[in-house]
Amino acid sequence: MEGRFLLRDYGRQLWTREKAREIRSQLQEMLQNLNAGETLVIDVKGVEVFDYSFANEFFAKTLLSLPADHPGRFLVVENLTTYTRENLEQTLESMGLAMIERKGKTLRLLGKLHPADRMTFDAIARAKGPITAAELSGQFDVHLTAMNERLSKLTRLALVRREKGTSPAGREQYLYTVLA
Repeated sequence: MEGRFLLRDYGRQLWTREKAREIRSQLQEMLQNLNAGETLVIDVKGVEVFDYSFANEFFAKTLLSLPADHPGRFLVVENLTTYTRENLEQTLESMGLAMIERKGKTLRLLGKLHPADRMTFDAIARAKGPITAAELSGQFDVHLTAMNERLSKLTRLALVRREKGTSPAGREQYLYTVLA
């Protein structure tokens, strides 16, 4: 299931930490009402611009608290303008955070991530279904331990889903997906 948070309901131009703090409390309430595994889409359509202070308070603080306060829930942003994307990207990079942007059916990462992490995310997003660390390791010709480190990082940042599964040999393994 997917929830939708319409940022335009709060104005076309969003400035200051104080304004973001008020809006973030409503976003947190929506996240609380989601179940683990569900996604909340922040729809920015109709918002012309927000400043760095707003982006830091609204997006960065939400992403920082997401794993502890709302485990298993995912955030996606849609309909960014050139200006909102630029300020969000700068904010995320300065905080060492990342977030999923969705344009139609295409997913891409915003923020600060190593190129190998971006490639791993893209491979999971392109997969026709759940994919294992071993499959990704073979696809990229990297050691399984290195792939597990990448996947742990992406999971910790709430960018990919990790679910328990069973290998053909009957062993427990994790399966990775990007959103439902």
